[in-house]
Amino acid sequence: MPNREMTPADWAIKGELFLNCSCDVFCPCVVSLGAHLPTEGHCHAWMGIVVDEGHFEGEDLAGLNIGLLVDIPGRMGEGNWKVAAYVDERASEAAYDGLLKIFSGAAGGTTGLFTMLVSEIIGAERAPVEIIRDGNRRVINIGRKINGEIELLAGAEPDQPVTITNSKYWMGPNIVAARGVKSKVRDYGRVWDFGGKSAEVCAIDWQGAAK
Repeated sequence: MPNREMTPADWAIKGELFLNCSCDVFCPCVVSLGAHLPTEGHCHAWMGIVVDEGHFEGEDLAGLNIGLLVDIPGRMGEGNWKVAAYVDERASEAAYDGLLKIFSGAAGGTTGLFTMLVSEIIGAERAPVEIIRDGNRRVINIGRKINGEIELLAGAEPDQPVTITNSKYWMGPNIVAARGVKSKVRDYGRVWDFGGKSAEVCAIDWQGAAK
């Protein structure tokens, strides 16, 4: 794992992040900006990230997938997150190192707050991170460690899912509401099942701070 002291780097990622967590109905962190307690008092979650376009210090990141296991003991904004990262096995050494720096917060910019929120990186590894985006469906498979499927919630307009827009949420301003269909985590001593629980999808456009 890279040194987590922040060293601003030249990086950018455009793509999509989707997640499934232990909250019922819809995650209150989105509208409270992490100040409200998760519905279960804690937040257990997996996240899947697809990089459609991106680079880290000149290294191409396009086409790579990342999975995260996230364990937050209370309010999101109060920190003490424990996180494990699964980086696409197709990533070059430079891309792998760059992605770990981005998702640990060490590269600064959009994810720089992770250096304050994440108290422990419980694991970081290369893995076959399979992600499927098919209409209103999102699927992630990381061996037998994370197997998740979510579906977007249908809105009044049948071709438009329920969406929170213009938020100040760290991931992005527009968050699409979803729910877990079948969703299991089995790694690092965590055995979680998020079927029927809160899920969300967000287009991301993140970047590093200028040197």
